[in-house]
Amino acid sequence: MATATSNTTPAKASISKRRMAAYTGIGLFALALLWLVFNFSELKGNAKLGTGYAAHVTCSCRYIEGRSLEDCAKDMEAGTEIVSISDDPENKRITTSVMFLATAVAEKRGEFGCLQLTEEEMDAL
Repeated sequence: MATATSNTTPAKASISKRRMAAYTGIGLFALALLWLVFNFSELKGNAKLGTGYAAHVTCSCRYIEGRSLEDCAKDMEAGTEIVSISDDPENKRITTSVMFLATAVAEKRGEFGCLQLTEEEMDAL
């Protein structure tokens, strides 16, 4: 009597490539979120510093030196590319911002040159 022998091994529980990619993506997102939580105050501080710098330099360039806004962009330091700049020629005011983190406003005030507005002055605008 012949017996049938089976050379099959038990199936291994394998994770599909799609599921592995999803787990990896979730893990990377969690790490990025954790990094953001622990570094948020530093990011916000750097954003406030960058917007203040950009507002003052651009206001001085535009309303004291009389250059165009496009020409003033050459005066910015490396790393300020993320700062958006808007011009209000009627009030001789420059507004800069980093989305969701910081905003700064500088305006030319007579003989005093370009001054940055306080939080209370910005809220009154």
